[in-house]
Amino acid sequence: MTSRRRMLQMLGGLTAVGAGGWALFGGSRANAYYQGPASDHFDGTRFFNPSGVGPKGPGAFLKWQLADRGEAWPERFPSPFRDRPPLKFDGEGLRIAYVGHASFLIQALGRNLLIDPVWADRVSPLSFAGPKRVNPPGIAIEDLPRIDAILVTHNHYDHMDVETIGWLWQRHRPRIVTPLGNDAILKRSVPGLSASAVDWDETVDLGDGLIVHVEPTLHWSARGAGDRMHALWASFVVEAGSRKIYCVGDTGFGDGATFRRVGQRHPGLAAALLPIGAYEPRWFMRSSHMNPEEAVEGLGLCGAAQALGHHWGTFRLTNEAVERPAQDLAAARARRGIAVDQFPALRPGEVRIIA
Repeated sequence: MTSRRRMLQMLGGLTAVGAGGWALFGGSRANAYYQGPASDHFDGTRFFNPSGVGPKGPGAFLKWQLADRGEAWPERFPSPFRDRPPLKFDGEGLRIAYVGHASFLIQALGRNLLIDPVWADRVSPLSFAGPKRVNPPGIAIEDLPRIDAILVTHNHYDHMDVETIGWLWQRHRPRIVTPLGNDAILKRSVPGLSASAVDWDETVDLGDGLIVHVEPTLHWSARGAGDRMHALWASFVVEAGSRKIYCVGDTGFGDGATFRRVGQRHPGLAAALLPIGAYEPRWFMRSSHMNPEEAVEGLGLCGAAQALGHHWGTFRLTNEAVERPAQDLAAARARRGIAVDQFPALRPGEVRIIA
């Protein structure tokens, strides 16, 4: 393998574990984005998971990159679905459309909300290298209705796409909600942008009966050299009238505590958006991404009536084959006697109505 090819492969791996650059190999003493009081998940400079679980270090990363990188992906893996959403959804419940990877359009109570909107062709700090999209977004960006709000779970390139957010800001001026520190990244990248920075356990009222609850999740953050753990990560529970949807961008499973906590704080969840991909090799990815078996267990612990599987089949981030997450999810469902419709692996463009 040529040195250039190996370097491009490593850049792809850096994005896969969230650094999206060189953050695994550097660190800064001063926080680049946030200053605030210490807490049970912030030491005054860096954020951390209270359980003590954190990402692997540079030595482990290099061990992974220099070993077998797993099964190759096809150049294209197109979805058979395509959605053209209505301008607004006034029906009973919520309309949830899957854009791809971790991006969703949620329509409820006449409002339109995007989760982790990524329309980029690559999820990388470089235009010529890093994970490349193998299927188009399930909704063309020009077909989006007017967006009222955007929720960004954390700053990894496959979840925070500043070009997409800038495009949406210029056209729709949505309310943007994101965990502490990520607002600074967005404001530096998009002139004039306004964003609300939130901590775990905060609640944001978006109006018209739409409320966002900010919940802990087991993950980490970085975008480049020197900013590892300088911004917070979170999951969201979106409350629309009498229904609540648990929206998870990235998370490790750990001991399941974050799922139990959400189930206790928000009993009767109508649905959960749960990641099922980017999990191999387990020795490296376990602390950052759960696998389908853990996702099924997480569904049980949070108590949601159903789940929608995402974070698979769009960008090659880790070692498993493109269809392996859906296959492993099917096996995990079968072992627990869960119906396909209770936890499907979505393809871009698929739509579900949560009654």
